[in-house]
Amino acid sequence: MKKILFSLILCAFSTIAFSQTLTPGSALPAAVFYKTDGNSYSTNQIPKGKKALLMFFDATCEHCQRTAANMSKRTKELTGINIYMITQDEQRSIDYFFNKFGKPLQALKNVTILQDKDRVFIPLFHPKQYPSLYLYDKSKNLTFYSSNEKDLQKFFDLMK
Repeated sequence: MKKILFSLILCAFSTIAFSQTLTPGSALPAAVFYKTDGNSYSTNQIPKGKKALLMFFDATCEHCQRTAANMSKRTKELTGINIYMITQDEQRSIDYFFNKFGKPLQALKNVTILQDKDRVFIPLFHPKQYPSLYLYDKSKNLTFYSSNEKDLQKFFDLMK
Protein backbone atom coordinates (compact mmCIF):
# COMPACT_ATOMS: atom_id res chain seq x y z
CA MET A 1 0.00 0.00 0.00
CA LYS A 2 2.84 2.38 0.85
CA LYS A 3 4.48 1.67 -2.49
CA ILE A 4 1.29 2.48 -4.38
CA LEU A 5 0.79 5.70 -2.43
CA PHE A 6 4.43 6.70 -2.95
CA SER A 7 4.12 5.96 -6.69
CA LEU A 8 0.98 8.10 -6.99
CA ILE A 9 2.62 11.01 -5.18
CA LEU A 10 5.73 10.72 -7.32
CA CYS A 11 3.62 10.70 -10.50
CA ALA A 12 1.69 13.76 -9.34
CA PHE A 13 4.84 15.75 -8.62
CA SER A 14 6.41 14.64 -11.90
CA THR A 15 3.34 15.75 -13.83
CA ILE A 16 3.34 19.12 -12.10
CA ALA A 17 7.06 19.62 -12.70
CA PHE A 18 6.91 18.72 -16.39
CA SER A 19 3.70 20.60 -17.08
CA GLN A 20 5.19 23.91 -16.00
CA THR A 21 5.92 26.11 -18.94
CA LEU A 22 6.21 29.79 -19.60
CA THR A 23 3.04 31.19 -21.09
CA PRO A 24 2.63 34.27 -23.28
CA GLY A 25 2.77 37.35 -21.10
CA SER A 26 5.27 35.79 -18.69
CA ALA A 27 8.10 38.11 -17.71
CA LEU A 28 11.63 37.22 -18.73
CA PRO A 29 13.10 35.17 -15.85
CA ALA A 30 16.14 36.54 -14.04
CA ALA A 31 19.18 34.41 -14.85
CA VAL A 32 22.93 34.76 -15.22
CA PHE A 33 24.80 33.27 -18.16
CA TYR A 34 28.35 33.76 -19.43
CA LYS A 35 29.64 35.35 -22.61
CA THR A 36 32.31 33.55 -24.59
CA ASP A 37 34.94 35.85 -23.01
CA GLY A 38 33.96 34.52 -19.57
CA ASN A 39 32.14 37.65 -18.35
CA SER A 40 28.74 37.18 -16.79
CA TYR A 41 25.61 38.38 -18.56
CA SER A 42 22.29 38.69 -16.77
CA THR A 43 18.88 38.65 -18.38
CA ASN A 44 18.42 41.96 -16.54
CA GLN A 45 20.94 43.38 -19.03
CA ILE A 46 18.66 42.58 -21.97
CA PRO A 47 17.43 46.02 -22.94
CA LYS A 48 13.78 47.00 -22.98
CA GLY A 49 12.51 48.81 -26.05
CA LYS A 50 13.59 46.12 -28.52
CA LYS A 51 12.31 42.60 -29.08
CA ALA A 52 14.53 39.73 -27.92
CA LEU A 53 14.79 36.19 -29.24
CA LEU A 54 16.35 33.54 -27.00
CA MET A 55 17.39 30.28 -28.60
CA PHE A 56 18.37 27.43 -26.29
CA PHE A 57 20.42 24.98 -28.32
CA ASP A 58 22.78 22.04 -28.22
CA ALA A 59 25.68 22.09 -30.68
CA THR A 60 25.18 18.42 -31.62
CA CYS A 61 21.42 18.68 -32.14
CA GLU A 62 20.51 18.38 -35.82
CA HIS A 63 17.33 20.43 -35.31
CA CYS A 64 19.39 23.20 -33.71
CA GLN A 65 21.89 23.07 -36.54
CA ARG A 66 19.13 23.39 -39.15
CA THR A 67 17.49 26.23 -37.22
CA ALA A 68 20.76 28.16 -36.98
CA ALA A 69 21.49 27.53 -40.67
CA ASN A 70 18.03 28.77 -41.64
CA MET A 71 18.41 31.86 -39.46
CA SER A 72 21.82 32.47 -41.03
CA LYS A 73 20.22 32.60 -44.47
CA ARG A 74 17.90 35.38 -43.31
CA THR A 75 20.18 37.70 -41.35
CA LYS A 76 18.77 40.81 -43.03
CA GLU A 77 15.45 40.10 -41.32
CA LEU A 78 17.13 39.86 -37.91
CA THR A 79 18.48 43.40 -37.63
CA GLY A 80 15.63 44.83 -35.54
CA ILE A 81 15.85 42.30 -32.73
CA ASN A 82 18.38 41.23 -30.09
CA ILE A 83 19.24 37.54 -30.34
CA TYR A 84 20.65 35.46 -27.49
CA MET A 85 21.98 32.02 -28.37
CA ILE A 86 22.21 30.04 -25.12
CA THR A 87 23.85 26.64 -24.65
CA GLN A 88 25.28 24.41 -21.97
CA ASP A 89 28.03 23.24 -24.36
CA GLU A 90 31.77 23.76 -23.98
CA GLN A 91 33.53 26.48 -25.98
CA ARG A 92 34.98 24.18 -28.64
CA SER A 93 31.50 22.79 -29.40
CA ILE A 94 30.13 26.32 -29.60
CA ASP A 95 32.91 27.31 -32.00
CA TYR A 96 32.21 24.26 -34.19
CA PHE A 97 28.47 24.99 -34.19
CA PHE A 98 28.84 28.60 -35.28
CA ASN A 99 31.65 27.98 -37.77
CA LYS A 100 29.66 25.20 -39.45
CA PHE A 101 26.02 26.36 -39.12
CA GLY A 102 25.84 29.96 -37.90
CA LYS A 103 28.81 31.96 -39.14
CA PRO A 104 26.58 34.79 -40.47
CA LEU A 105 24.79 34.92 -37.09
CA GLN A 106 28.03 35.12 -35.19
CA ALA A 107 29.03 38.15 -37.26
CA LEU A 108 25.90 40.15 -36.33
CA LYS A 109 26.31 42.81 -33.62
CA ASN A 110 22.85 42.04 -32.23
CA VAL A 111 23.64 38.36 -31.58
CA THR A 112 25.05 37.38 -28.19
CA ILE A 113 26.33 33.87 -27.56
CA LEU A 114 25.90 32.74 -23.97
CA GLN A 115 26.94 29.68 -22.00
CA ASP A 116 24.71 28.29 -19.29
CA LYS A 117 27.59 27.11 -17.08
CA ASP A 118 25.42 27.07 -13.95
CA ARG A 119 22.67 25.01 -15.62
CA VAL A 120 19.91 27.48 -14.73
CA PHE A 121 18.13 27.72 -18.10
CA ILE A 122 16.15 24.48 -17.88
CA PRO A 123 14.63 25.03 -14.41
CA LEU A 124 13.80 28.68 -15.17
CA PHE A 125 12.56 28.50 -18.77
CA HIS A 126 11.22 24.90 -18.90
CA PRO A 127 12.20 24.05 -22.48
CA LYS A 128 10.57 20.94 -23.91
CA GLN A 129 13.42 20.00 -26.24
CA TYR A 130 16.15 21.47 -28.43
CA PRO A 131 15.99 23.98 -29.97
CA SER A 132 13.71 26.06 -27.82
CA LEU A 133 12.89 29.54 -29.07
CA TYR A 134 11.46 32.30 -26.89
CA LEU A 135 10.34 35.63 -28.36
CA TYR A 136 10.03 38.53 -25.91
CA ASP A 137 8.37 41.85 -26.69
CA LYS A 138 9.82 45.31 -26.04
CA SER A 139 8.71 45.10 -22.40
CA LYS A 140 10.47 41.74 -21.89
CA ASN A 141 7.25 39.72 -21.77
CA LEU A 142 6.98 36.41 -23.61
CA THR A 143 5.14 36.68 -26.91
CA PHE A 144 5.72 33.25 -28.40
CA TYR A 145 7.49 30.01 -27.48
CA SER A 146 8.18 26.91 -29.54
CA SER A 147 10.50 23.94 -29.51
CA ASN A 148 9.60 22.98 -33.06
CA GLU A 149 12.13 23.98 -35.71
CA LYS A 150 9.27 24.16 -38.22
CA ASP A 151 7.85 27.15 -36.31
CA LEU A 152 10.81 29.34 -37.27
CA GLN A 153 8.71 31.13 -39.91
CA LYS A 154 6.23 32.14 -37.17
CA PHE A 155 9.09 33.78 -35.29
CA PHE A 156 10.18 35.68 -38.38
CA ASP A 157 6.59 36.87 -38.88
CA LEU A 158 6.33 38.00 -35.24
CA MET A 159 9.72 39.73 -35.23
CA LYS A 160 8.57 42.32 -37.78
